[in-house]
Amino acid sequence: MNEIHKTMRARKELRMEERKYLKWYNKVGYGSGDLAANCIYGLLTSFVMIYLTDTVGLNAGIIGTLIMFSKFADGITDVFFGNLIDKTKSKMGKARPWMLYAQIGNCICLVAVFAIPSSLGKTAQYAYFFIAYTLLNAVFYTANNIAYASLTSLITKNGNERVQMGSIRFMFSLATNIIVQSITVGLVTNFGGGAKGWRTVAFIYAIIAFIVNAISVFSVKELPPEENETESGQGNEEKISFLESMKLLLSNKYFLMIAAFYILTYVQTGIAGIGIYYMTYVLGNPALLGTFSMAQMLPMVIGLAFTPALVKKFKGMYKVNLTGYCLAAVIRIGIIIRLAAVFRIGFIIGGYMGNIPLMLGSSVLAGFCTSPATGDINALISATSDYTVRTTGKHIEGAMFSCSSLGIKVGGGIGSAISGLLLSASGYVAGAAQQSASTINMLNFMYLWFPMISIVLIAVIMYFLKVEKANADWDAAHGVK
Repeated sequence: MNEIHKTMRARKELRMEERKYLKWYNKVGYGSGDLAANCIYGLLTSFVMIYLTDTVGLNAGIIGTLIMFSKFADGITDVFFGNLIDKTKSKMGKARPWMLYAQIGNCICLVAVFAIPSSLGKTAQYAYFFIAYTLLNAVFYTANNIAYASLTSLITKNGNERVQMGSIRFMFSLATNIIVQSITVGLVTNFGGGAKGWRTVAFIYAIIAFIVNAISVFSVKELPPEENETESGQGNEEKISFLESMKLLLSNKYFLMIAAFYILTYVQTGIAGIGIYYMTYVLGNPALLGTFSMAQMLPMVIGLAFTPALVKKFKGMYKVNLTGYCLAAVIRIGIIIRLAAVFRIGFIIGGYMGNIPLMLGSSVLAGFCTSPATGDINALISATSDYTVRTTGKHIEGAMFSCSSLGIKVGGGIGSAISGLLLSASGYVAGAAQQSASTINMLNFMYLWFPMISIVLIAVIMYFLKVEKANADWDAAHGVK
């Protein structure tokens, strides 16, 4: 009887996927939520380290270690909040209330992080930063981000719409990061520089984030509960404990692969926070951070626009994502098949040569190649959630989407810790006109080599991430057509 229920449920889900749930303004409104998120996250990842070392005067190694411990604590709260979201019932739905109200705490804590009182002693400043940073990441950003990601499954059952939403979302994300990295240094200077400048900029970004987040929340509605229930009547009405959610997640190999994808991606992002140091001390121009950000992210924005069409053409996300990351790895090391005449050497060699146009060119190509996975990753998580529904009859969308927040936090924490510790170990001197050869070599390693290593490892993960095939195989085995 249970197999019959599962088959009926799967057939229902297939019918639902053919239905259109969203208008264009729903998709754009949803996607704008990542503008709000990255006003906060972009400022943190790109500039918190240099604010703390060069304005507050704190040690990079200690900062990195504190960030790592904060992120690890943060990772523990991800599944917890995911489970709470799964159990939430309100007029607004399961996820939207968490997304709306958690943003208030995000905004307050962002300003707090960039407003460390100069009157405090060094130990108190470290403690102040750790508390504000941990509250921001482990509580408010976690609740907001998991709720936001969960909406992918809760507002539509159409697979193509999920890919479109993911693409639009990350177009907003990347565009926001480009803007933040391009204008922040100038804004800080225009608002008086130093502590005052950073505090003012953080406040402005917090206000923008709050307004746009609210727009995103009210631009969509969650599906009625009955559409997210299993045919057996045991869907979201069934109480699923935290331990059971953990068991379901850890038994799903595709969840673990996606979590690993996020961790590697955001380890790279955390280490990329030294980009401002690289531009300042290796290339000699901090304003180049915006230029490189645009070269890396603008092609991703363009690529995301084509991702839904590519996924549809190749009948799934697997081939698109795997091919993209394999090409990106090749481009990153400068061995570009059939393009060698144009780009004889890539990003790494260009960096050692100080050849900025060559570095920018390689970044553009790599950005195009990695953009599909960035855009369809939420759809992959939804497919992974569907796999759990198919095989267990359990709905744990909130907990399932914790892999994104968990990966962001744990990966970002590891990346920030590595960058801070290595920067300190290399002998970095805050505010110095020139840095030692050991510091320059370390900056080269972190900014040039580590992204290539990360891309190769992600390509391996993409090879084994065959969740779409697993769902299709399950349907075939149970007679679902």
